[in-house]
Amino acid sequence: MKLQIFTVDAFTNEPFKGNPAAVCLLEEEIPTSLMQNIAFELNLAETAFVLKEKDSDTYSLRWMTPVSEVDLCGHATLASSHIMWQEGICKKDETINFNTRSGLLTCNYNQGKITLGLPAIPQKKIEYPPELIDAIGGVQPKYVGMTKWNYIIELESESDIINLKPDFNVMLKLPGWGTIITAVADMPGYDFISRFFAPEKGIQEDPVTGSAHCALAPYWQSRLGKNTFKAYQASERGGTIDIKIEGDRVYLTGEGVTVIKGEIEV
Repeated sequence: MKLQIFTVDAFTNEPFKGNPAAVCLLEEEIPTSLMQNIAFELNLAETAFVLKEKDSDTYSLRWMTPVSEVDLCGHATLASSHIMWQEGICKKDETINFNTRSGLLTCNYNQGKITLGLPAIPQKKIEYPPELIDAIGGVQPKYVGMTKWNYIIELESESDIINLKPDFNVMLKLPGWGTIITAVADMPGYDFISRFFAPEKGIQEDPVTGSAHCALAPYWQSRLGKNTFKAYQASERGGTIDIKIEGDRVYLTGEGVTVIKGEIEV
């Protein structure tokens, strides 16, 4: 069996920047174990699997890291919609609806940019374990909260974010599977910056993380008193996200670039 497969750099308009995701277009259901093997073979942060649902205008969308399935992935959702418009599967003036483990997600195309409609993720302040300080390289946090999956840690400055050197061995032992760090941005035109680490999912540092910004949007809404943001994720590859929050929905806007198109034989 041969499957169409693509690699897209998401949240960027330049090849080899942003966050690469694989997109696998399915014509029929395949076993979860096969999806996991394909994701392991491709070894990207996420591989997305897209399947048209019967008698419906919606599509099933699942995301696999090299080691496990995840509940929400923004950049691979953007990559999937980018490919569906590129390949003529959907028209650019229609909304793409994805059924996922996090509910219904929407994608809209406008003048070369893609807007994702995703759920806002709440967090609450916690008393953090002392090992957390070691995990983030000994930096003293300004605030520590937790979503249902991840730590969300505010540091004092942009330079703290950029210069942070995590200890992944310690991070692996923490209760949360992911760690978001963030600070107010000093760079002109941006509201906040962040980085994201998920060694438990086989991803030491994710380049640009849509799901993390589903938590960062309501967090910074409460801190800055506004509903729209321009964010920068300060990984080695880097990426920019325009954000709008409305109630319990977060809208992330970015671009995508196809870098590989081919087939995988399984």
